[in-house]
Amino acid sequence: MAATSMLRKLFVVLVAYPVALFWLGLLVRHRDRLPLRGPAIVAANHNSHLDILALYSLFPLRAISKVRPAAAADYFLKHRWLAWFSQNVVGIVPVLRGAHAGQDPLAACYTALERGDILILFPEGTRGEAEELAKLKSGIWHLVRRFPDVEVTPVFMSGLGRSMPKGAFIPLPLFVDVYIGKALGYDENKNAFMQQLTDRFLSLRDGHAPNIENTPREGHHAPGTGK
Repeated sequence: MAATSMLRKLFVVLVAYPVALFWLGLLVRHRDRLPLRGPAIVAANHNSHLDILALYSLFPLRAISKVRPAAAADYFLKHRWLAWFSQNVVGIVPVLRGAHAGQDPLAACYTALERGDILILFPEGTRGEAEELAKLKSGIWHLVRRFPDVEVTPVFMSGLGRSMPKGAFIPLPLFVDVYIGKALGYDENKNAFMQQLTDRFLSLRDGHAPNIENTPREGHHAPGTGK
């Protein structure tokens, strides 16, 4: 466990921080809304493989061992070397898309939250078209229903779909905006919860979240050194 935690921290220090902060030029608004202790859920839009790097770069190094991005098992665990790297270095929580009868696709997510992790979810389910928000899948509601005291913090990232869209292998050095919204609580009405989460994403995307219009852009702070 200690070795895995160290590998993940090295990955973030040597890859995620440099790529996100220097190659991309990450500009973050409302970093103070980001949960630094678990159990917690961060829900983000998904346009690029760079999304995980960008999200990791938002957290200070002391929190990295508890940050776990959920990712599709059928993609990231399909080859032995990729599975080892994804689980031990990137630290993914595998989600079983197309699970068989009797299998709960979110079982590993339950375990992560029970351990007090900060779980990163992509409610769209897969990488969508560049800079487009796809319809959110309801798996996140089923997860929050099981853990009703765990809040969901929405994060909308703009620019990663242009920097490294689906099918690209080398990211372009573009500026990326990250908007962090206020946390969302559980609602027993699934449709109402999903609509609230969708509205939060759209509000962040369109720049109408509370205080966004009047908040000056953040510069290239080192992770955890500024808001």
